[in-house]
Amino acid sequence: MPLTCNIDAKGKAVRLVYGIVVLLLGAALGYWWALGSGSFWRWGLSGVCVLGGLFALFESRAGWCVVRAMGIKTPM
Repeated sequence: MPLTCNIDAKGKAVRLVYGIVVLLLGAALGYWWALGSGSFWRWGLSGVCVLGGLFALFESRAGWCVVRAMGIKTPM
């Protein structure tokens, strides 16, 4: 099933900004909080942030929102 564009330019811009922020947050957590700790949970949380940021960047680039694709109307 191809991804159909379901967000406008404002939605793309918002996803781009929070994707960059969450990606940088995940990288910072990985470097300053998880590195050297040996904790699975710290690395896991850092990885989830990085993956979430990358997914938001993908949504921004594709013009597609997973929440809207499930039928939930977002206010943007």
